[in-house]
Formats: sequence, structure tokens, C-alpha cells
Amino acid sequence: MRNGFTLVETLVALFVFALLAGAAVVVLGNSADAQLRLSNVSASVQDLQRLRAALRADLAQAAERMPRGEAGEVRPAFEGADGSGRLFAFVRRGWENPGAAPRASLQYVEYRLENGAVVRRARPMVDGAAFGEPAVLAKGVSSVEVAYRAAPDPPTTAAATATADWREAWDPLQPAMLPIAVRIDATTARFGIVRQLFLTQVPL
Repeated sequence: MRNGFTLVETLVALFVFALLAGAAVVVLGNSADAQLRLSNVSASVQDLQRLRAALRADLAQAAERMPRGEAGEVRPAFEGADGSGRLFAFVRRGWENPGAAPRASLQYVEYRLENGAVVRRARPMVDGAAFGEPAVLAKGVSSVEVAYRAAPDPPTTAAATATADWREAWDPLQPAMLPIAVRIDATTARFGIVRQLFLTQVPL
């Protein structure tokens, strides 16, 4: 009767164990990489969902209210890009006030593209106040193209509204006028160009 293993048997066993261990390491590594990629994709999708939710809530409540800037100057009700990173800015209705603070239900909001991220800024008061801290809504955005659709002049039928042209700049003759729709094309690192359409002044 043999009481142990020969050297050859031991070496063979170690070789087989090494193969199994190496295969296990590869499988675990691939699983970890896949989990990381899935986590990154999920984070990017959540960013876009958060951005869409904020834009939809704000634009749907856009108000024909001309605010005043920090220097007291009267500003248009809706402003587009200004070359400084601002995408657009406007006053919205329906600002929730769960703490019953002494303020209006109107809020001045501004969307900007800063350092590869779309951020939202708001003023504590519509007129003359400085902006609060920005809220980062979506990262990994290299550029944003915005287009606007205006109501036909004069408004006629739904068919006429549907055929109205998109504008790359918002410069209406009446400063209190709002676009009836906003189109946003965001170029993202993960998904390429993502297009989103929003109506203004509609019930949520």
C-alpha cells in the first residue's frame, strides 16, 4: 500500500490547481469589469433621466414674466444662449414652498454647460437676487445645441403650429414672448447625441 503521493503526482495536482485558479481569476476579473461598465452606464442613464425630469418640470411651467437682473435691469421672459455657457434662462411658476417661506411661487432658473456638465442655477427671488449654488444634473456632456419653436403669428390651427420652423436663437420682437417648444441636442461621451423635446406652459 502506498502511504503518499509521488513527486510527479504532486506536480500534476499543483499544475491542475494552478489552471483552475487562473481560470477563476479571469472569470472574476471579467465579472468585475462587466459590473463596473454596467454601473457606469447606469449612472449615465440616471444623469439623463435627472436632466430630463428637471427640464420637463421647469419648461412646462414657464411664465411670461420679465424679471430684473442683479443690476435692476429688465430682462426678457425667456433668454437663450449668451456665449458664456448659458443655455437658456426663464421664470417658472409652481415653485413648491413646503416650509411656507415668505416668497412667491415664481422662480428664476438658468441652465448652463460648465466643465462638461449641465447645471441648473436658481435665484431665491425672481428680481435682483444673486444665483444660489448650482445643481449638477448631467456629466460627460461635451456640447449642447438648443433650438426653439415659436407659435405662428397670428396663431391659427394646430397644423400651422406643427409646421412652424425651429430657430437656433431666441430673439422675439416681444420680450415677454415664450417659445412653445424647446429642442435640446446634448452630445454625451457614452451615448453620442441625445435629443430631447419639451413643451412649455403645459400641465404636468
